[in-house]
Amino acid sequence: MASYLQIENISKSYGPKVLFENIGFNINEGDKIALIAPNGTGKTSLLRILAGKDKSDSGGKITFLKNIRIAFLEQEYDFDPEAGIISQIMNHSADFTAGLDQEGLWQYELRVKQFLTNFRLTDFSKKMKELSGGEVKRVAITEMLASEADFFIMDEPTNHLDIDAIEFLEGWFSRARCTLLMVTHDRYFLDHVCNTVMELDRGAVYTYRGDYGNYLEKRADRIAGYNAETDKVRNILRRELEWMRSTPQARTGKAKYRIDAFYELKDRAAQAYTEKSVSMDDVKGASRLGTKIINCKDVSFRYGDKYYLDHFTYNFQRYEKVGIVGRNGAGKSTFINLLTGNYTPDMVCTDPEEYRLRGKDDARGLLTGSIERGESLKIGYYRQSGMSFNPDDTVLDIVNDTYLLGRFLFPHDMLNNRIEKLSGGEKRRLYLLTILKEKPNLLILDEPTNDLDIVTLNILEEYLKEFAGTLIIVSHDRHFLDRLADHLFVFCGDGVIKDFIGSYSEYRSFIKDYEAGQKAAQKPSGISEDKRRQKNADRPAKTKLSYKEQKELEQIEKDLADLAEEKAALEARISSGALPYEDLQKASERIGEIISLNDEKEMRWLELSMKTEA
Repeated sequence: MASYLQIENISKSYGPKVLFENIGFNINEGDKIALIAPNGTGKTSLLRILAGKDKSDSGGKITFLKNIRIAFLEQEYDFDPEAGIISQIMNHSADFTAGLDQEGLWQYELRVKQFLTNFRLTDFSKKMKELSGGEVKRVAITEMLASEADFFIMDEPTNHLDIDAIEFLEGWFSRARCTLLMVTHDRYFLDHVCNTVMELDRGAVYTYRGDYGNYLEKRADRIAGYNAETDKVRNILRRELEWMRSTPQARTGKAKYRIDAFYELKDRAAQAYTEKSVSMDDVKGASRLGTKIINCKDVSFRYGDKYYLDHFTYNFQRYEKVGIVGRNGAGKSTFINLLTGNYTPDMVCTDPEEYRLRGKDDARGLLTGSIERGESLKIGYYRQSGMSFNPDDTVLDIVNDTYLLGRFLFPHDMLNNRIEKLSGGEKRRLYLLTILKEKPNLLILDEPTNDLDIVTLNILEEYLKEFAGTLIIVSHDRHFLDRLADHLFVFCGDGVIKDFIGSYSEYRSFIKDYEAGQKAAQKPSGISEDKRRQKNADRPAKTKLSYKEQKELEQIEKDLADLAEEKAALEARISSGALPYEDLQKASERIGEIISLNDEKEMRWLELSMKTEA
């Protein structure tokens, strides 16, 4: 395998804090590497140095294989808010398109549109300022993937993506013949994509071939071996200490090297490996929780013609753990803001007649139905955009408790650090601490895994499993949901919410089994329409459906098969490279319509299928 990248003696410090010093490593063609380290130890700084966005303090040497194409995905994508999606990508990707002739530019734009369509962004002229954070991230990833780079460097690629987008990206990289170095907290994504884990630990780099589980095992062996060696050094040190404490006469004439070696041994003996980790012991527990949490009855919420909730009824229970999933823009954050009462009267209208009279230009949404909150309810709400720290404040200004800060990995020498000097993960950890220390009895976490390192996530998961209150999690992290959620609210769009009893993996397995069944039911598979109908008729659960519902279910299954066939045909036409621009635009728009129709019909199918199991 060719060596794509060689690193020698690079270093980075911020003030007195040394992130890494004189490190070196090698990346070969085909390596797909996940870089792991605690927050604030230099992961992003290292990636920026490799991508040429920053410089090593010590000079050092960074050597890429000649003529390989490199694409870098930063956490924050720089974009023109007034540009349309296609214009933004074409203008921002000059490095990838430089030197291309008209045919090459057309092919590049075609690839861009194909990826945008896969990411459900079919309005190519939509302005960047109108996109959600997740949509902006999908634009950034599209630009990167369309480059056809040989070497991808990515910093937290799954942050702000919904699960469908994550699974598409995961599938693409697992199949792609490329070289990859990325920072990620998503353990499922890591295991499905990467063949190597690289750890940045105490300023040194360690490489482990294999998945995340293998990394944990080999890392534990390394630490145990290091500490065993330290014990041996300490035994030697005891003998040398006796010699050093002997009378000066006894040491007269002894070699100076032995005295020097003693001090080297002393330094080495003090280097036992003790891992620091976030401790949640001091924020355990919750305020007393009554029997009434939040009761929702026939709740609907809409802006104009778009529904975010449509006749939703549910009573939250003590100690339940609910996962909330759905695509970006489906209404998840709106739902949470309604539950918590964060929407003020200037944002919400509760009188339908007043709303009608104000007309479509009214900037408020219409809320009907009732939301009742228990008197003993104490809500802790961790939001994606909830951090409002003054950048000039210090860590101690935010949480005036040195002991608690120490338990959350903010040692004494960091307490006077200004917020602007903290890494993204350190800010998130501090923000989480401000919420947990208040001991809420209803804890709402909106994308809590973004920017937190894997070690902190593991500890947070253990804490949340034992949380003595009600837990609501909005997340795209499949591992996080699988470990914590008892059931899921699936946001299907158009205000429809389905309650799925089980883990996220069980939900995805349910959907995939259904999709596989649909493919098998298509005519090319060799199964006739008569046999398929007979198979449906033989299902005993169907007897709970009315005749009308049975016919509707059969029609949905036929429609889904037809949509899948039409989508495959359109994708083949787009990939052919022979479509005129106008036809390409129409085909891409139709694929977007098919995806929406497919989602709508799948959810109705799910509703009818779950009814048969009731």
